[in-house]
Amino acid sequence: MNRKAVYEQLKKDEGVKYEIYQDHLGYLTFGVGHLITDEDPESGLSIGTKISEERVYTAFQYDLDQAIWDCEMLYGPVPFYSWPEEVKQVLVNMMFNLGRTRLSKFVNFKAALMDKNWKLAAKEGRDSLWYHQVKSRAERLMSRLEKVS
Repeated sequence: MNRKAVYEQLKKDEGVKYEIYQDHLGYLTFGVGHLITDEDPESGLSIGTKISEERVYTAFQYDLDQAIWDCEMLYGPVPFYSWPEEVKQVLVNMMFNLGRTRLSKFVNFKAALMDKNWKLAAKEGRDSLWYHQVKSRAERLMSRLEKVS
């Protein structure tokens, strides 16, 4: 998977902040939506603390590994890795945004993916509450998916 391309996409979709901030739920976060855990060196630092671009990228790599693993768990490693690069990037982007619990509820979407019917998967993705909540991002992702041949 082209990790750099995914990084650039998610910086656009999620935003990137080079300081510690509170997310919409009040959790301390930095970078590309990286939730600070007790294991992070940033644990205990205050809001507004500057974070280097290198550290943001390192934290993103960790979060990307988690999103890829979640895709493997949801779709199975053999199907997931056999799909075209574009499909994998779209799914990792969606996983980053939704998480495995919420993405696993896209039952018809998953069925279309398993049939390698990218156009139907895009249609099913559009038929979701998520699509209406993050419409421009979701439309961009579903448009990419339906163009896969």
